[in-house]
Amino acid sequence: MTKAELVAKMAAASGVSKVAAEKALDSCLAGIRGSLRRGEAVTLVGFGTFMVGRRKSRKGRNPRTGQLITIAATKVPRFRPSRVLKTSVSLSARG
Repeated sequence: MTKAELVAKMAAASGVSKVAAEKALDSCLAGIRGSLRRGEAVTLVGFGTFMVGRRKSRKGRNPRTGQLITIAATKVPRFRPSRVLKTSVSLSARG
């Protein structure tokens, strides 16, 4: 599903215009991004939790030269789905 398709579904379900639905979606995503930037987790009950994880530094190889390099530690966004979401997905896959 694309963002445009999601906006159309939101607009139809809530009875608002697509412009208003897109503003609502953009606002929601901006709030999640802002919280993650500050290192805060965002929990949507029944859906899941967005959080910031840490990836340790590690050794790698430059694919062009084959030379060993060190890949720096970094922060990465993570998502942990709720039990409700996992259950609904697994039930829809069965039938």
